[in-house]
Amino acid sequence: MPENDSREEIRFAGTAVSPGIVRGRVHLKGVLMDEPESRRIAEGEVEGEKARLRQALVKTREQIIEMRQKIEVSAGSENASIFDAHLLLLEDSTVLDEIMRLLENERRNVDRVYFEVIERYLESLRRIEDPYLRERAIDIEDVARRVLRNLGPGENADEEMVFEGMGEEFILVAHDLTPSDTASIDRNHVMGFATEVGSTVSHTAIMARSLNIPAVVGIPALRSEVETGDVVLLDGYNGLLIIRPSEETLEKYEVLKAEKAVLLDDLQEMRDRETETADGKQITLSANIEFSHEVSQVQKQGAEGVGLFRTEFFYANEEALRTEKAQTRQYIDVAMAVAPNAVIIRTVDLGGDKLMPGLFTEPEPNPFLGWRGIRVCLDEPDIFRPQLRSILRASARGKVGVMFPFICCVEEIRNAVAALDEEKENLRKAGEPFDANIEVGAMIEIPSAALMADELAKEVDFFSIGTNDLVQYTLAVDRVNDRVADLFRTSNPAVLRLIKHVVEAAHRNGIWAGVCGEMAGDLMMTPLMVGFGVDELSVGASQLLSVRRAISRLEVPECQQLVEKIGGVASAVEVETLCRDLAMEKYPELIS
Repeated sequence: MPENDSREEIRFAGTAVSPGIVRGRVHLKGVLMDEPESRRIAEGEVEGEKARLRQALVKTREQIIEMRQKIEVSAGSENASIFDAHLLLLEDSTVLDEIMRLLENERRNVDRVYFEVIERYLESLRRIEDPYLRERAIDIEDVARRVLRNLGPGENADEEMVFEGMGEEFILVAHDLTPSDTASIDRNHVMGFATEVGSTVSHTAIMARSLNIPAVVGIPALRSEVETGDVVLLDGYNGLLIIRPSEETLEKYEVLKAEKAVLLDDLQEMRDRETETADGKQITLSANIEFSHEVSQVQKQGAEGVGLFRTEFFYANEEALRTEKAQTRQYIDVAMAVAPNAVIIRTVDLGGDKLMPGLFTEPEPNPFLGWRGIRVCLDEPDIFRPQLRSILRASARGKVGVMFPFICCVEEIRNAVAALDEEKENLRKAGEPFDANIEVGAMIEIPSAALMADELAKEVDFFSIGTNDLVQYTLAVDRVNDRVADLFRTSNPAVLRLIKHVVEAAHRNGIWAGVCGEMAGDLMMTPLMVGFGVDELSVGASQLLSVRRAISRLEVPECQQLVEKIGGVASAVEVETLCRDLAMEKYPELIS
């Protein structure tokens, strides 16, 4: 909702996905896909419509390849590989078979049939609560828009994002932008962009950061509030779009821009340093990734390896991506890229709101308390076993760890480790190399696992605490439900006591403990992470240097004293006040 600061100025809050502050005039972009008209065709026209689709697919493939080459030059091969997934989506046999069947049975024009089939797929994805999987809808929409355009009049088929008549720099406002849109942006004209939907995990957000374009996403109904030509200020640090900024606001932002410029230069000095406290306590600072092409970016930010490699992407897309061969190649690429540092690969975490086509055919009354995580893996060996073999093969090419998600009891971790041991033996018999001592970890996301940490620690080499789910299940708060959003607090004393117990149990049993949820990158919580004795933090690329700076300003005894203080505190607000006081004392320039 807009917040009126004065009669002149209107502010909109969204999600900051690419940093920077820019001021300019708005250019509004229309909807992504035009809806084709529906018309009946004769039986003799069916083959002609099929041929028209095949020609459009060929042309679309050529355009995507051309776009990939363009991005490889401007933003590197890692970002260009986004369009490899687009090529797979373009050739998805499930979609194409359905379109051909409907053409024959319903006899309607192919562009309308294509549109309706794609819309059904998009609608199912848009209903998914997981932001990462929900954002994959924009990739399908990107490909579909190209196909529909190529099915249309030839003179418009090659049209990309053009802004004729725009003689000055501007800020782009749209409902959403596809990766192709973002890749096509002319930096000589587009200063930054704001969209009504989107998240930090979208391909568009990733590319915006790679191309250094300030961006804010997730501002509902924004296009109804601005017009082309409006003067706005875009704040990619704090996620704000300000219409008609006042002189006072502009003066404040000039100061902020200068401060940020100094801070960014200063933080670059942290890139090649070890992560350690002011009194010499070392902590491993690694990165969370979902795609192999993200490795280059996290390395540029000084990551000490990959602490969480999510693998759901392979199972949410074309079947070719989840073959044993394809996964092995991806895992090897990442292992070799981060060497001599480690990559920890989480086995596929399906279920809940992360569904795999064809696997979850029957709805569950409560999917978040149902068939998900390690439960799916143990029940579906045809999914689990090939992934284990792929991970093991990668362990011969670099330092690799494997961890199992959503563990709730000792039996589950024992069964998972037994499966891993069996696949080791199968590879050994086949003469394939692997690391026989590959590190094995359990994700601690469920209160039962946290309470049984001493027993679980005897079965594994490390713990990785997934704070997002741990908060959700400890507090019985759906993390995407706006009605109870105020209760979802990582600072809740119950959650913190569980984390403290898990870390202490790990150390009692001679294993290490890391944190890979949102709390790991929360600078307010950094003193607690140090005070708890956490051995590793795994965060997003954009958070790495700030977290390293924060840790370098802290000393272990003062953080341990903070932990003692919160031990006697009963409310999240009190915890936050104590944490903020210490953070502001030690690194005020990092706190917004």
